[in-house]
Amino acid sequence: MSTSPLSRRTVLAGTAAAAALTATPALQGRTHAAERAARPPADTYRWRTAVIGGTGFVTGVLFHPTVRGLAYARTDIGGAYRWDDRTARWTPLTDHLGWDDWNLLGVEAIAVDPAHPDRVYLALGTYAQSWAGNGAVLRSEDRGATWARSDLTVKLGANEDGRGTGERLLVDPRDSDTLWLGTRHDGLLRSTDRGATWKAADTFPAAPNATGQGVTLLVAAGRTLYAGWGDADGTTATANLFRTADGTTWEPVPGQPAGTAAKVPVRAAYDRHTRELYLTYANAPGPNGQSDGSVHKLATATGKWTEVTPVKPGGTTEDSSADSFGYGGVAVDARRPGTVVVSTNNRWAAVDTLYRTTDGGRTWTSLKDSAVFDVSETPYLKWGEAAPKFGWWIQALAVDPYDSRHVVYGTGATLYGTRDLKHWAPQIRGLEETAVRQLISPPTGEAHLLSGLGDIGVMYHERLTASPSRGMATNPVFGSATGLAQAALEPSYVVRAGWGDHGNGAFSRDGGRTWAPFAAQPAIAKDAPGPIAANADGSVLLWSFVHWDGTRYPAHRSADNGATWTEVPTFPKGATPVADPADPALFYAYDTDAGTLLASTDGGRTFAARATGLPAGDTQFKVVAAPGRSGDLWLSAKWNGLYRSTDGGAGFQKIDSCWASYTLGFGKAADGADHPAIYMVGSTETITAVHRSDDGAKTWTRINDDAHQWGWTGEAITGDPRIHGRVYLATNGRGIQYGEPV
Repeated sequence: MSTSPLSRRTVLAGTAAAAALTATPALQGRTHAAERAARPPADTYRWRTAVIGGTGFVTGVLFHPTVRGLAYARTDIGGAYRWDDRTARWTPLTDHLGWDDWNLLGVEAIAVDPAHPDRVYLALGTYAQSWAGNGAVLRSEDRGATWARSDLTVKLGANEDGRGTGERLLVDPRDSDTLWLGTRHDGLLRSTDRGATWKAADTFPAAPNATGQGVTLLVAAGRTLYAGWGDADGTTATANLFRTADGTTWEPVPGQPAGTAAKVPVRAAYDRHTRELYLTYANAPGPNGQSDGSVHKLATATGKWTEVTPVKPGGTTEDSSADSFGYGGVAVDARRPGTVVVSTNNRWAAVDTLYRTTDGGRTWTSLKDSAVFDVSETPYLKWGEAAPKFGWWIQALAVDPYDSRHVVYGTGATLYGTRDLKHWAPQIRGLEETAVRQLISPPTGEAHLLSGLGDIGVMYHERLTASPSRGMATNPVFGSATGLAQAALEPSYVVRAGWGDHGNGAFSRDGGRTWAPFAAQPAIAKDAPGPIAANADGSVLLWSFVHWDGTRYPAHRSADNGATWTEVPTFPKGATPVADPADPALFYAYDTDAGTLLASTDGGRTFAARATGLPAGDTQFKVVAAPGRSGDLWLSAKWNGLYRSTDGGAGFQKIDSCWASYTLGFGKAADGADHPAIYMVGSTETITAVHRSDDGAKTWTRINDDAHQWGWTGEAITGDPRIHGRVYLATNGRGIQYGEPV
């Protein structure tokens, strides 16, 4: 998969990058406690997820050892799920987390209690950076139907390097009331009251640091607990695996492997029949950056170590490329002694695979070599090619304890499963993890929805209940979409922009079914593709350019469908172009640095300032043009509120009915209404929620509820121009949610 530097799974290095990539909400002047109080009643809506199928990094899968058909999955930014084998679907477990809790949609670890099948625990926290909030532990007595929450005083990092290691959370097999939590920068924590309170395990010998991996895994081998440590240097002088037999005293495990190939313990699994602990290692935590690795097993009764690496990294492929990779997932077969499956990770030249052994690691078979894939349910997994690849970023791996031939593994985009070790298909129904960036609901045509997405480009949704049959838009294939626009008066004409290896812009003349690349593009487009707009009749394009590091460049204009481009010096660098929906000569742009609305009356050739003195200083402020009329502009300025202009930006008035507006869109007007329905993510009282107005923003009705919040939802929202009440909502990790009045 070719992804842009703006991939939502990119590790964030600092505050500036964080603002660009995570779009974190800032709720100035409102406390967390206030958000929980006085919540207005929601209009009755039914919310569902538009089906694409997976679309994100599944970082962990855990079958319950004593309940047939029960499993849990975690994702890096999209929450946790429970598998129901009877319905063959995943149920989301963390959609109740709201705007203030956006950082808790990343799941660092999952733990189950073998002695109490209804108990499940989640360690939550997406980023461990200074600008992110602390982590939390959710604990449930009913398999995730309801939760109790314990806020931590430390940060977790479910979307940072090492997110595929683990599990870092464990129920002590000697005492179900005792839990252990491995952190990245704060050592090992222990709870003796089922996760309600946590304290440092003072006897744990490894010293944490502010930038390391810390505890990478926790696993029980009988009554002995093992902890992997990600900050050793790979020599025999520093241990990376510790154990405790009594829950009090921890010690380094004697004889453990050393060297670059065994520097970071990634995952572990215990074969209770043979009393052997299997561990995968790499020279980096992954999922990126691994170039060496190994697999070892420890006979826990004798202390003997044996290397059982299926294939050592460092060879060459048939085309002479370097075959570098690490090892990721490991799972034992609970029914067959000595049967183990491991995964390679970050193996780009030869493509990642699963290796399976039935003799304790003496011999291995690559399951990729005989694999037959069926991705008809999720066609996007072909990535524009004739057939899908086996996978990449394989660190989540599990074998069903009640079915030896039921194996599942996660990739950067889905979860594959097999029931016969040969035929594989996505086992992903109900799980959606896309980070959504743009939404269009066309006024005509087969599709009611077009979407621009992180990592998987643009989709044409013929139905909302099935993955788009065409897969992701091709010719060219994009990683992440940066722009998507439709000509208001010629809706069959659509343009898109994004990160791609074979062009960064494309157009469609059939409403987004098929695409062709622009005949030419500005040189900067390859390194900084940004938002794009088409004027009302599709005769003019404006393309803005923003590098992933935030650097902004001059916009360019084309009046010949992308055959030639000219710079527009008067357009504010990096701004999002907005086309007037009724007048092809009009474009608008909002200079967020200056708080100025600019307009062009000559088809985008030149721009001049109109209204000034508006809110400034945040690139996430958004201008949207109301459909079907000229000059009706709406400005969402986050906690500064909502503004409206009815004269093409010459003047704006603040809307008094809400105090915060993060994103706004329009849909079909209610019967008898003289203005399109308005949909907004914003705050009218004390809670940031999804609202609808049928009277031009005089009044608002909340249309989501406390069970359907999805963390941060400030990127995009739009109503359906053909169905009053239907709304499409972009989330940052839970795909596209759509709601309809019941």
